[in-house]
Amino acid sequence: MLALALTSCSSSVKAAPSLKAQGGGGCSYVSDGTAAKPVQPPQTDNVATSGTVTFTLAMTGGDVTITGDRAKTPCTLNSFESLAKQKYFDGTRCHRLGDSGLFMVQCGDPTGTGGGGPGYRFADELTGAETYTAGTVAMANSGPDTNGSQFFIVYRDSQLSPDYTVFGYVDAASLKVIEKMAAEGQDGSYGDGTGKPKNAFEIKTVVVR
Repeated sequence: MLALALTSCSSSVKAAPSLKAQGGGGCSYVSDGTAAKPVQPPQTDNVATSGTVTFTLAMTGGDVTITGDRAKTPCTLNSFESLAKQKYFDGTRCHRLGDSGLFMVQCGDPTGTGGGGPGYRFADELTGAETYTAGTVAMANSGPDTNGSQFFIVYRDSQLSPDYTVFGYVDAASLKVIEKMAAEGQDGSYGDGTGKPKNAFEIKTVVVR
């Protein structure tokens, strides 16, 4: 097991229960500092709990398509969709790349520092049986129930504890795009075997379907 935390910004605010914890009553998004980019919190009522949603990220190396199952992670997808529609991710760069032992790229922070978030946080949606195989898309966090806007895409099977909400998967073509960009390496600046990608890894736009 690789003992490497996939952290996002930290705070002492504790997130409220998620939709599953509330028995389907709605999602809770707790105020948490200043948003890295102006954005409104997601709606908390009438959250979709069935069907799928697809996000197409136009990135430096090509399109990356993420598909999520609303029945499994309704509150996470509700947040991600809200941010995407508000163009929160547009023009941002993925700030962290792991290419040895842990194979992932971490994105979703407009500041590019790993410390930025959307100004709110929400609870985990975990089963305890999460695995992080190639193509998995999951939320980064700094501890239980600290999800914000940062997420990571796994491009080669990686071992992590089941502490990160898996909210989608990328298709084979998207995986090749990520792999090609990741092949350019990283600068080792995080001091834990990960660093800033040498490829720009920019998310130019996100389209929701």
